[in-house]
Amino acid sequence: MSFTVPPAPLDITEHFPALVPYARATTLLYPRIGTPGRGDSSLGGPLLWPADEKWPACAATDHYFPAPGPGPVTMVPVLQLFARDVPALVFPPGTDVLQMLWCPLLHSDDDQWSPVPVLRWRSAAELRSRPLLEEPPMPREFEEDFVPRPCVVHPTEAVEYPNWDLPEELSEDVGEWSDALVEATGISYYDAYTTQQSKVGGYPGWTQPPDWPDCACGAPMEHLLTVSASESAGRWLPVEERDDDPYADNSHGMPMGDVGGVYVFICRSCPGWPTAHRFDC
Repeated sequence: MSFTVPPAPLDITEHFPALVPYARATTLLYPRIGTPGRGDSSLGGPLLWPADEKWPACAATDHYFPAPGPGPVTMVPVLQLFARDVPALVFPPGTDVLQMLWCPLLHSDDDQWSPVPVLRWRSAAELRSRPLLEEPPMPREFEEDFVPRPCVVHPTEAVEYPNWDLPEELSEDVGEWSDALVEATGISYYDAYTTQQSKVGGYPGWTQPPDWPDCACGAPMEHLLTVSASESAGRWLPVEERDDDPYADNSHGMPMGDVGGVYVFICRSCPGWPTAHRFDC
């Protein structure tokens, strides 16, 4: 079930036409604590996983904390999205399920001090034709900041504009306009038109200056998805939750350092659709 996003305080295309080319569609995921099944789209929920396929583990030697015991570190399920729930997400031909797992320990040698995500593109029909794993293995060691609680997602289509990713001169103009917007409506450009939450597409919800990766082919990579510690505030708080306790802890429960985010990027021009990730907090 999708949520209802309150309308923006005004039509930005009329008041700031220079921003029109920067509009991007995004699917806000709105993860909320629940009991998703393995056949559901979820964040932190069970995956539709073949029983005869080895569960991913991280054999890297640069884990930071806690110190792992002998052997690889079992990865944890983070995200599962079905095409039926996120129609704007482009899947490789013959697939309709995206799964993401990551190592629940920080890695110190990638200059990001981040978990390392792994993606799988799959066919739901092919998965259901095979025996399925009942219970995934659990890691012996993990960093609690990067192990999500099971959440149902509520994919909701929206349009957003960039925060950190604006050109410098335009960013200065938007900052001045934002001050005027606060005086007129009580909400800033950054709260009304940019999002910093778990989503597919749109812009990364950077908390630090942007760090877009380039593919090995030399092309800039496309933002695929964000998993963020921040989840829906201000204008982006759904209408359906406006009367709820504003301090309720009803999402995945991952602080991810200090309100951080993991951003996954993709190059659809190269075979296999290679990916990269960034982390900031």
